[in-house]
Amino acid sequence: MLVKGKITQWDDAKGFGFIQPLLQGERVFLHIKALQNRTRRPVIGEVVTYSVTNDDKGRLQAQGVTFAGEKRRIKAAKTSSNAPLLLVLCFAAGLALTVWLGKLPLYVLAAYMLLSMFTFLVYWLDKRKAQAGYWRTPESTLQLLALLGGWPGALLAQSYLRHKSQKRPFLLLFWCAVVANLTALSWAATQQLPPLQYWL
Repeated sequence: MLVKGKITQWDDAKGFGFIQPLLQGERVFLHIKALQNRTRRPVIGEVVTYSVTNDDKGRLQAQGVTFAGEKRRIKAAKTSSNAPLLLVLCFAAGLALTVWLGKLPLYVLAAYMLLSMFTFLVYWLDKRKAQAGYWRTPESTLQLLALLGGWPGALLAQSYLRHKSQKRPFLLLFWCAVVANLTALSWAATQQLPPLQYWL
């Protein structure tokens, strides 16, 4: 999503500054490399159009910045790898087979599906908030959802929404949550879990 803002701070010697959205939202970091036209230098008060992303520390930064009146160059989108989708499909097939063999009750499969869809939605909303400069969903919440069983939805969101897919510390904790969840699921498959009526 493109955002319009005004350059409120610029250090030409260091090649960076900040943009304040014209509407509401937090100011965004601007680096000289984010400018599509580097033949001219930014001026304080100048209106620009940009998209918002996050750096390695989760801070908002502008990318694809164009000055008012300039045409935006559209880069060809990178194709997403099919590996996350294949992994999720293999997991779903394995889980369905385990349920069919009677190792796990049906509600476990339903819980994974619902949690995954909910987690994907949370990722989508969090990306929209990041682009608009609104208050973000805590990373601890995203990790908890993955740990509870929403990791398939999180994995698809990271791949196809390109959200939280570059931050290494976050990804390390995410895969630890996936391993912990699968370990708990494997243990549950060796037990005789009660039917849904037991929990109601």
